[in-house]
Amino acid sequence: MPFHRRSFLAGLSLLAAAPAARAQSWPAKPIRLVVPYPAGGSTDVLARVIAERLTATLGQQVIVDNKPGASGNLGSDLVAKAPADGYTLVMGNNATHATNQSLFPNHPYDAAKDFAPIALVAGVTHVLVVHPDVPATDIRGFVAWAKAQGGKVNYASTGNGSASHLTMELFKGLAKIDLTHVPYKGTAPAVQDLVSGQVSTSFQTMPSVIGQIRAGKLRPLATTGKARAPALPGVPTVAETLFPGFESDAWFALFAPAGMPADIVTRLNGDILKAMALPEVKDVAAKAGFEVITSSPAELGTFVRAEIEKWAKVVKASGATVD
Repeated sequence: MPFHRRSFLAGLSLLAAAPAARAQSWPAKPIRLVVPYPAGGSTDVLARVIAERLTATLGQQVIVDNKPGASGNLGSDLVAKAPADGYTLVMGNNATHATNQSLFPNHPYDAAKDFAPIALVAGVTHVLVVHPDVPATDIRGFVAWAKAQGGKVNYASTGNGSASHLTMELFKGLAKIDLTHVPYKGTAPAVQDLVSGQVSTSFQTMPSVIGQIRAGKLRPLATTGKARAPALPGVPTVAETLFPGFESDAWFALFAPAGMPADIVTRLNGDILKAMALPEVKDVAAKAGFEVITSSPAELGTFVRAEIEKWAKVVKASGATVD
């Protein structure tokens, strides 16, 4: 065999072996997992569970770094612009990687193009709740009652452009009802005024209202997942009662900067799926009100693009914007 041909074939062998060698040598230093929200929130809780498991699996510390600001845009943009070497990741969600793109006029990154999707990790359903003084006991009765009120019914959200706001706007459009939006600065004050009767109704995440539901302080009418929520098995979904296909769960997923080597993406995905399948991880998630939901990188990428398109229509119809 001529020397130049032997050299060429040897080069091909080295190229073929490069991804495997890189996957084996990575990680060679600690990994930064950015949480674009303050410590203690839902995204942070999930990130810390995953960071602990990945630290044990990868043999390098995975450090959670809280970078809150601009409804999650600040920390997410930091990761979008970081080197795609596997050492900077972000725990994103339906806000950072779907709705924010339409809500912010000068959004700093493209949620679909500037990230390498790694894996979905969990979801949490919303619940349509009403104050006990509302005469409706089911979702059909609520729609009929709201129509009869002629726009006098107030609903709470956790802020302009929040998931609770956009979920109700999506529901309003389908149900053809007129409700008055009352935005709050977060979940706690919104739920407090719901319980006191200052506002009549709201879509809230399961963890934020399950205690009040069990105490009889709020009445659940429907949930927003594909299937009934395990925590409220007797409460039907919006999809099964009124609007087939209706879905508005909050979700959480891991992303890296676009261009990260595919072999590292594959390894991370496999390690995350194994971690989320552990009984103790599922138990922690369930107690916090989450449902473990995982995916392949390709499935997550397709899901994110669909979410961006879906919520862009809702944002446009609602007129919501965040400066």
